[in-house]
Amino acid sequence: MTKTLVVRNVDREVVRALREAAARHGHSVEDEHRDILRQALMRPPRRALAEVLAEMPNVGVDEDFARARS
Repeated sequence: MTKTLVVRNVDREVVRALREAAARHGHSVEDEHRDILRQALMRPPRRALAEVLAEMPNVGVDEDFARARS
């Protein structure tokens, strides 16, 4: 089910940028607005760095990654 969203009091510069982006992408301003909202709000949640690091496989010992001294 879709709903109508009305946004008021948007700065002229923002409206201009939205129109320019829509023109670049071959979209209507409304379509561009929908795409921006979708991209901003529907992306997967960001993962914490600790979570990403914890999932990395153990591929060696610390010495494998030591800098070579010249």
